[in-house]
Amino acid sequence: MDTRVSLGAEPRDHIACAAPAHTRAVAHVGHALSVPTRAAIVLALRHGSHCPADLAAELGVSRQSMSNHLSCLRGCGLVVAERRGRHMHYSLADPALAQALGAMLALTYALDPSCCDGDGCTC
Repeated sequence: MDTRVSLGAEPRDHIACAAPAHTRAVAHVGHALSVPTRAAIVLALRHGSHCPADLAAELGVSRQSMSNHLSCLRGCGLVVAERRGRHMHYSLADPALAQALGAMLALTYALDPSCCDGDGCTC
């Protein structure tokens, strides 16, 4: 059954999108992104895969902390790991996530234009 809502759908059809399974799934993703470090990780990964050590150094967190955050993001299905030689590299689990993150950044900017520092901003 396709539960996507079209613009011409009846109002009661929109309520179907608030089914308990959908609500839990959205809340799960929201929980994963509610920690600034995890949000920073997925934002960094929308530009390509990275190894945990590079992410930790760039984001200013310990490798242990990075490992814990990546484990949470893997558990939520937002990132996947791939072994390259002796190192693991992490990337977004689905290309659509990069587009969704871009849309979230655009919404954030529309709600609070001061969120971007302008120079060098990549959102």
